[in-house]
Amino acid sequence: QVQLVESGGGLVQAGASLRVSCAASGGTFSSRAMGWFRQVPGKEREFVAAINYNGGVTIYEDSVKGRFTISRENIKNTVFLQMNSLKPEDTAVYFCACRGTYSNPTRYPRDYQYWGQGTQVTVSS
Repeated sequence: QVQLVESGGGLVQAGASLRVSCAASGGTFSSRAMGWFRQVPGKEREFVAAINYNGGVTIYEDSVKGRFTISRENIKNTVFLQMNSLKPEDTAVYFCACRGTYSNPTRYPRDYQYWGQGTQVTVSS
């Protein structure tokens, strides 16, 4: 059983930067692909970014390419999402998730086994 805890959300102005973190415990973090998703009320959970077990492969949703960067520090069991040039449409609850061991990163929530509780990111215009 893997537990995931997100942190670092908050309220920022458009154009600002924010970094959210996800700390994992209780499992083999270093062998798992990790993903970030986001959700606004009334909408489905949306893929943002994902990273493979060693950080060598990353994938992004088109609207965040060039603005967001996913990274990980396996020695700290933590994955990060650096968000730059934030826009009001980035406002959402951001969730991290992990796949089973030695799985590839994907865009689909159904592929992820464990989820955190989420952290709110609000971008004002």
